[in-house]
Amino acid sequence: MEAQQQGRTVSLGQLYVSGILLSAGLTTIIALTAGGLAGFNTIGPTVPFAYPWRLKDPTFWSHATAWLGYAFHNIGAWLIIAAARRNRTRFSGNVRWFNVGMLSLHVVGFVLHWLQSRFFYDGLAQDVPEITALGSVALMLMIVLILETPRRGLIFGKKVKFHKRFLQICKEYHGYLFIWALIYTFWYHPMEGTMGHLIGFFYMFVLLGQSTLLFHRAHLNKWWTLSLEMLVLPHGVLVAIHQGKGLWPMFGFGFGAMFVLTQIHGLGFRTWTRRLWYLGFVVGTVAVYAALGRLSKIHEITRIPVLDYLVVGLLYVVFLGVYKLFGPKEPKPT
Repeated sequence: MEAQQQGRTVSLGQLYVSGILLSAGLTTIIALTAGGLAGFNTIGPTVPFAYPWRLKDPTFWSHATAWLGYAFHNIGAWLIIAAARRNRTRFSGNVRWFNVGMLSLHVVGFVLHWLQSRFFYDGLAQDVPEITALGSVALMLMIVLILETPRRGLIFGKKVKFHKRFLQICKEYHGYLFIWALIYTFWYHPMEGTMGHLIGFFYMFVLLGQSTLLFHRAHLNKWWTLSLEMLVLPHGVLVAIHQGKGLWPMFGFGFGAMFVLTQIHGLGFRTWTRRLWYLGFVVGTVAVYAALGRLSKIHEITRIPVLDYLVVGLLYVVFLGVYKLFGPKEPKPT
């Protein structure tokens, strides 16, 4: 079976560049064709977290096509992951059938969603609240913190002795959760051409590209995976600027705080280099908030790190509770 999975060797640089160019190309298609959606009558801005890009008068088909397209895309991706894992596939430098299969599925999913937006407009947003789309990707990034803990620690490089089974579960099954989070969010939004949508779709496509690297060594490159994590920073800042509510420093320096607290410790920098990053972050944060006249609001940058660490802790507490109730019982001493 492994002989049938050998595939073709492609350099890491080729894979990364191809993925970024394809993501940019798909985003450009959305930008160039979004004008065709202008005729749909949408709800528009109302109250916070009430998604504006929904039809005022949705139809049976606007509901059905969104959910059927999403189900096809998501279930197909789960089946590919399951098939790739079934034979205990090992990481290699070759592009194999499941890499090509996942890429093909995402391209088909893009075409289906483009057509669905073009003719029926509404995505999953017509039936589920916006917080579910935001939360699904946020949860994915929090699980990454757990997965990377053995390599870079959880905070300031400090190792957290998570239960071995907890880490094993996260490692073995994170692909199913991540692909759900990405495809669910992808189908949540109609293919509108606002800055926020285009930035979000580009980020989504790059993250989906990571799923096509299933069991490929490119999937594990620390600089590439860090780039995927850090793309949330410009995404959050640009979307916040576009919304015009003055929250961009919270997102910029909140995600920046995660870099200096956690992510920088997986890069092999020397102590003095890390300290320079700490100093630069503190000085930069204070300078920007002072220039904006918002020093009294500087505490808001703690919201993202605190939320991330709280959710990681909550997930671990839930695991420990479930494991204690249903896990294998240790033999009693005789």
